[in-house]
Amino acid sequence: MDFGLSEDQAALRAAVEKLCAGFGDDYWLGCDRDHRFPDEFYRAMADGGWLGIAMPEAYGGAGLGITEAAILLHTVTRAGGGMSAASAIHINIFGPHPIVVHGTDAQRARWLPQLIRGEERTCFGVTEPNAGLDTGRIETRAERKQGGGYVVHGQKIWTSTAQRADKIMLLARTTPREECRRSVDGLSLFYCDFDRERIEVREIEKMGRGAVDSNQIFIDGLEVREDERIGAEGEGFRCLLHGLNPERILGAVEPIGIGQNALERAATYARERIVFGRPIGQNQAVQHPLAQSWAELEAAYWMAMRAAWLYDHGQPCGVEANAAKYLGAEAGTNAAMRAFMTFGGMGYAKEFHVERLLREVVITRTAPVSMNLVLC
Repeated sequence: MDFGLSEDQAALRAAVEKLCAGFGDDYWLGCDRDHRFPDEFYRAMADGGWLGIAMPEAYGGAGLGITEAAILLHTVTRAGGGMSAASAIHINIFGPHPIVVHGTDAQRARWLPQLIRGEERTCFGVTEPNAGLDTGRIETRAERKQGGGYVVHGQKIWTSTAQRADKIMLLARTTPREECRRSVDGLSLFYCDFDRERIEVREIEKMGRGAVDSNQIFIDGLEVREDERIGAEGEGFRCLLHGLNPERILGAVEPIGIGQNALERAATYARERIVFGRPIGQNQAVQHPLAQSWAELEAAYWMAMRAAWLYDHGQPCGVEANAAKYLGAEAGTNAAMRAFMTFGGMGYAKEFHVERLLREVVITRTAPVSMNLVLC
């Protein structure tokens, strides 16, 4: 059993840390305050080849695993960019996996290089207002049209980056639910142009991650070609699963990184803040919560690494990926809150950034899967 990073993995982490050092606290606070997408950060990640870290080398990717992708995104959030940084790039990393696994050679050649180079941006169209996490109940439908292809009608919610997406990974029902043996049968997965003549986008105002938009989208008569379907008709949910476990793993390491960044800020403040003639960090009421968070974050990180190892070695990892997602969100949120409390009243001030980290990490308790559903 080897719990250390390989030489290549350590070099990967160091390179990402160096890149992220060019985007400091003021940059991320400005993006959050102005609701401005971090285009400069996205471009730097694309130019560095990081968007294709887990994509096949044949299409311009690095050909590495979800373990390396997890190291990448953990490093990104630990550097202080929070979910604004992670959400700007992580859809490019886990989203295309159904294409890699179930797409044809022609589809991979047509779609993957543009994603890897950052020339096209995609979004995920799965969740719906009346279905939530009960994917089998989605109502968006893709109807066969004469001469081939489909016409799509419906709506999606919490579609991140739809304001600027070029493509959409879209799940729609092609067989009525009442005609299917199971609720998740009869769903088909498509990867198609985000045609704004047929898709209306409405941004959702939200608590945090102001730099990356979240939206409701309304689809009316979107035409999709036959060769834009991934896998067999009716097998879309099974195709989608190849993106969900990586999503859980990456969704675990992101809040861990945020929690560790918040913890580092709190520890520094506790050593420097003098009250009643001594640093507040000498008080066990301050020390113990931070020490507890350190332990929780370490445990969650290694659970996520185990899930990533299992995935990369072709072994079942659904339980581990979801457990990692639960533990990562819990540990990250607790650490951010404890950091916030360490700062006292100044934790509420934007200049110290812990309030931003707290607002950003909270979303990981509900997305992409809620804590309660993981426990179920």
